Amino acid sequence: MKRTITFLLLFFTGFSVLAKDLDSAIGNDTTEVIRINKQALDNRLTDPEQSAVDAARAMAMARKIGYNNGIAEAYRVAGIANYYRDNAEKSFENYLSAVVYFTKAGNLSGEAAVYNNMGNLFRDHDASRALEYFFQSLAIATKIKDIGLIAKLKINLGNVYNRKNSLHQALKYYEESKASFVTLKDSINIIQCLQNLGVIQYKLNNYDTALSLLLEANSAAKRYDLSETIASVDLTLASLYINQKRFDEAEKIVKEGVIYTALVKDPKMDYDYKHTTYELEYNRKDYAKALFYLREIYKVDSTTYKTNTSVQMKLIEATRKQEEQRKESERAAERQAYDRTKFWAVTIVAGLLLVVIGLLFGNVKRKAKTNAQLTLLNGEVSRQKDNLDRINHHLEEIIDERTKDLQIKNRKLSEHSSYLSHQIRGPIATLRGLINLEREGLVDEKECIAMMDKCVSEIDEKIIDMSDMLHNPARTTAT
Repeated sequence: MKRTITFLLLFFTGFSVLAKDLDSAIGNDTTEVIRINKQALDNRLTDPEQSAVDAARAMAMARKIGYNNGIAEAYRVAGIANYYRDNAEKSFENYLSAVVYFTKAGNLSGEAAVYNNMGNLFRDHDASRALEYFFQSLAIATKIKDIGLIAKLKINLGNVYNRKNSLHQALKYYEESKASFVTLKDSINIIQCLQNLGVIQYKLNNYDTALSLLLEANSAAKRYDLSETIASVDLTLASLYINQKRFDEAEKIVKEGVIYTALVKDPKMDYDYKHTTYELEYNRKDYAKALFYLREIYKVDSTTYKTNTSVQMKLIEATRKQEEQRKESERAAERQAYDRTKFWAVTIVAGLLLVVIGLLFGNVKRKAKTNAQLTLLNGEVSRQKDNLDRINHHLEEIIDERTKDLQIKNRKLSEHSSYLSHQIRGPIATLRGLINLEREGLVDEKECIAMMDKCVSEIDEKIIDMSDMLHNPARTTAT
């Protein structure tokens, strides 16, 4: 028995240590997943290709340990990387997967961030759907009081209203977001706000204000090596210079923008620069160069038109594959959850068995002690029973005596009642008769008083006799 107990103790101790080591290892892996996802997100503007690679690495690690938040964030970062790589279909697929895993993890902040990203995805070609996602994100961000995300959403709402030509509404959102980012000391997003404000001022024909804001944004973006932002700002600056007929400065800024566009590998921005270069040469009246860039634009447009149907089919196919992958991921997550539950169930049962063994040993000792106490109590109970028997016997005698006494008293009361009824009522009846006769004048007054005196004397004797009966137990009948 002792060997068995020793074995169980050693087994459970080793088991607990192993479980603790596993938890520690999982915790370290979780931290590494978070670090890689953050690194991938930080590289989204400067190197979206590397962001995609890092996101895939984080996702593989998160799947291995069943870390749903890590999987969700990896999908979100991959979606952002694909957005900057101009792969909208793949980006949307990533975002849908991210929502599934954030919902499973109960992470409202993550859900809000993904809806914000989805709004950005539709911002350029479907304003209504973009607003739907942005306001859905804003509702969650307001609920959880995420000030940073609310500020970003205001930028994005401003972008949508900008594209809808609601310029003053857009300006309002941009100014509110800039004030929030200044409070949060978020330099990257402050640069974005400067760029957006510059674009709005340019559209409002406030060229000097627009130029000042855009140059400030360009300079700050270079300090932080934000290639995508520099290329985007340069595009607006080029249009502004062309509008002011400052063609040399426009050409210089276009060349700079093309270099940064090549670094970020953004086909859409490359198309925009071709179009801006065409406008530059056309306004310069260099029609030969303008025609060359117009042909380049036509080639891109033709290719885009031909691939639209193919893209839609690929999107449908990707959506179907995504659904299958999501279901498989859910099944895998359920299996992992079941394995973890089984592991902890076995651990708990083992611990309970150990507790039961300890309780059994303690119970044996308590049982022996209890038996001895019960023996003493049984002797005491026997003594108490004998005492109760004697007391009960004595009580019976007392009850018999009291019963006899009550019977005698009842008999006395019955006799007194009879005596009172027959002996006292007679003289009283005579008195009542004499009174009636006297009223009628049928008896002499003196004779009536004499007879009444006799009746009163008789009643007095009866009362004295009755009192004697009450105080003399030896008398049982009236005389």
